[in-house]
Amino acid sequence: MTRRELRENVFLLLFRAEFHNPTDMKEQLSLFDEASETLKNTDPEETIKLLNDKDRTYIEHKVEDILSKIDLLDSAINEAADGWKTSRMGKVDLTLIRLAVYEIKFEEEIPFKVSVNEAVELAKHYGADNSASFVNGVLHKFEKESAESDE
Repeated sequence: MTRRELRENVFLLLFRAEFHNPTDMKEQLSLFDEASETLKNTDPEETIKLLNDKDRTYIEHKVEDILSKIDLLDSAINEAADGWKTSRMGKVDLTLIRLAVYEIKFEEEIPFKVSVNEAVELAKHYGADNSASFVNGVLHKFEKESAESDE
């Protein structure tokens, strides 16, 4: 899988975590894998790629690490998002912002612009009409807040 496909799968599983107990994530990954297989078998033209062991391990590790840092991520998001708290954000937007903030804070090999661009592109696909601009705005505000606190 490409990095973009891996990131999208991480997003989809993190989104599932909003509706399930975090201890159920291994089961959710299994169900996610089964759903991909079912879709692949029902539409041969579909471009869904099945997870191989390397991809599954990467996705599982990243999802678990993000979930273990939710409080830290939400705190950073709440500080940056003027007039918004994570409790008021739509689940798609919040999940994408968490994923991007995680990448910005903990995955130094991923440039800030890439994390933001990928989050915005996923917001266009999965979010509401204004999701892309909202996600972009919060992430740029986060960058500004982070830069100011580093000074």
